[in-house]
Amino acid sequence: MPAAVSLQEIKNAQRRIKDFIYRSPCEKSEEISQLTGQQVYLKLDNLQRTGAFKERGALNRILTLSPAERNRGLIAASAGNHAQAVAYHAAQRGIRAVIVMPMMTPLVKVSATRDFGAEVVLYGANYEEACARATELCQQQGLTFLHPFDDAEVINGQGTIGLEMLDQVPSLEAVVIPIGGGGLIAGVACAIKESNPNIRVVGVQTERLPSMLRAIQAGEPVTLPADATIADGIAVRRAGDITFPYVKKYVDEIVTVDEEEIAKAILVLLEREKLLAEGAGAAALAALLQHKTSLTTQRTAVLVCGGNIDVSLLSRIIERGLVKDGRRMRLRIHLSDRPGALHNLTRILTDQRANIVQTQHDRAYYGVNLGDTVIDLTLETRGASHISQILEALARENYRHELIE
Repeated sequence: MPAAVSLQEIKNAQRRIKDFIYRSPCEKSEEISQLTGQQVYLKLDNLQRTGAFKERGALNRILTLSPAERNRGLIAASAGNHAQAVAYHAAQRGIRAVIVMPMMTPLVKVSATRDFGAEVVLYGANYEEACARATELCQQQGLTFLHPFDDAEVINGQGTIGLEMLDQVPSLEAVVIPIGGGGLIAGVACAIKESNPNIRVVGVQTERLPSMLRAIQAGEPVTLPADATIADGIAVRRAGDITFPYVKKYVDEIVTVDEEEIAKAILVLLEREKLLAEGAGAAALAALLQHKTSLTTQRTAVLVCGGNIDVSLLSRIIERGLVKDGRRMRLRIHLSDRPGALHNLTRILTDQRANIVQTQHDRAYYGVNLGDTVIDLTLETRGASHISQILEALARENYRHELIE
């Protein structure tokens, strides 16, 4: 195993970057502790200047470059957060930065990367294709390549999160960290385990791209088929060759979470903690909320690693979450097409204190009889029991209706 990643090198990285990186809070969440049955502390690296933890590793790598490497300019491939980190800290030091991003990268991340001063190239359907293009441009233009995770100095920079957790949470017993290519968890796990081997380190991946879990199972990194996920920040098809040995050595457990579980965690952070997290940033919490780990009552630090989420995606997540929580429903109701029919229906809904959000009439589809109409209603409701009361009230009045899932 390379000696370039170590507790001492992580401490060196901390000294190197501390004047430029926000020491994010790691406070206990009473709400989430109650939901999970554990003592949960949230490490909020979504509050960094560029909205994610990636600043730590990117800056540490930039600060260890030789003058010749800086003068050549930098190039990186990223789905967003590493891109912004490189763009921002390169611009602060007057260094040219070229960033290759997958075509489907959320607009918020593309725009922010450009705004920070980088030259953005959109290429490929996923990170791997973008990375291959970045490698080509690196060779053609003689640039210095900054890998988002498979680099010792990047790993050391990310490991400073572990040092902060140890300092901020008294008697820490476990940490839960999201995994993409493995740079984040490799650094954090090294810092944690080399300081206190009794602290458990749990990694979390999206169920759609569990590349590190498959690597552990296979004994070496393997390449997975491409797939889409709302956790685009950890959507990596192949674990890092450098990160893999450290994950194998230091990480106690790796679990996966699905899209719905990640979305629910985003909503919990937004509604309960007033915190905005992207999919990758909420993945670690999702594992605790769904009791996916072997942790029980431990004092646990959970990393919220990023908050750069596309607003349109956030809107869809909120809408879907309201439906799943029984706070929004859609009904299809058959009515007689005559004056007063809609008035009588709205009277029933008013009696049930259901708020109408949207309506749509249709006389031609859904098997509607001549002289009848169908109306689709979207209602704001107060939970599953309220929905049941509404359905019972409609049934008592002999309305033909169906709940649209």
